[in-house]
Amino acid sequence: MDREKILEVKDLTITFHTYAGRVQAVRNVSFDLYKGETLAIVGESGSGKSVTNKAIIGILAPTAVVESGSILYKGTNLLDKSEKQWEKIRGNDISMIFQDPMSSLNPLMKVGKQISEVYRLKHKMSGSEAKAKTIKLMKDVGIPEPEKRYEQYPFHFSGGMRQRIVIAIALASDPNILICDEPTTALDVTIQAQVLKLIEDMEDMRDLSTIFITHDLGVVAHVADRIAVMYAGKIVEYGLAEEIFYNPQHPYTWSLMSSMPDMDIEDEEELYVIQGTPPNMLHPPVGDAFAERNPYALKLDYEQEPPLFKVSDTHYAATWLLHPKSPKMELPATLVRRIETGKARRRELGNDN
Repeated sequence: MDREKILEVKDLTITFHTYAGRVQAVRNVSFDLYKGETLAIVGESGSGKSVTNKAIIGILAPTAVVESGSILYKGTNLLDKSEKQWEKIRGNDISMIFQDPMSSLNPLMKVGKQISEVYRLKHKMSGSEAKAKTIKLMKDVGIPEPEKRYEQYPFHFSGGMRQRIVIAIALASDPNILICDEPTTALDVTIQAQVLKLIEDMEDMRDLSTIFITHDLGVVAHVADRIAVMYAGKIVEYGLAEEIFYNPQHPYTWSLMSSMPDMDIEDEEELYVIQGTPPNMLHPPVGDAFAERNPYALKLDYEQEPPLFKVSDTHYAATWLLHPKSPKMELPATLVRRIETGKARRRELGNDN
């Protein structure tokens, strides 16, 4: 049975008009989001992933201009909406969790009030009804003693607990789409895992569709259904999570995977670092934008931008290495080992189940 497509981004191009010129932040980006799935958008800072998703929720900076494309939600183009129409969509149909919970919370307002305000304004509930729903939601997102903590301020909470409050605020409006913009970056590894598990549980309980933005492939290893890898404002590879992790095709994806911290790294082995810096998007380079940093770059990469080559029905990558006439390249040894280790762990988990 065909899955329900809840969001469709088509050929989205966004520039920023600055004193130095036009910054080409997002370039012809296209992807779909289906009901109940998690799509991870992965890339370094400046790759365009956050700008893309701010366009989806209608909070682009005043200097941003959508040059072309469409964002279809329930058959209508969100880019055609007025700010008044956006106020009905933002927070109701589409909610967003940001990286820093302290910048999302009002430090002078009790956390319970901040959550219950959503119930009162969005669902037109009375104060007592909103408080009861808030206390239940605080319990659902793993906040102990919710009746007591309802009366506390953000500074009373740890970073992980503040992020749970932000998640509760995002969920209180009962959205169809949840955008998570680097929600675990400022948290330690243990709390990070707890927050990821919470988001995953909430997705299952509420049949949410989630877009998860991150610079770290490792963060989404166990939560993403599909992954889109962005570089220099473009999607350079996308596919099912297992295709990206076990059969990556783009050299940039190879680099991201090789630079992930790994418990199995040898004592004398240095952590892989992607050399160079991302291109200046005031003047995007001719050809493949990753060519200057790509140890596998071909002469053609400096002359012509590669199209998206089909790897499978669900997997595409924009690299000339996939051209039938291109030389065959061997994957980096570090990456080969990681892929094989990942496959072995997957088999073990399968056997355990």
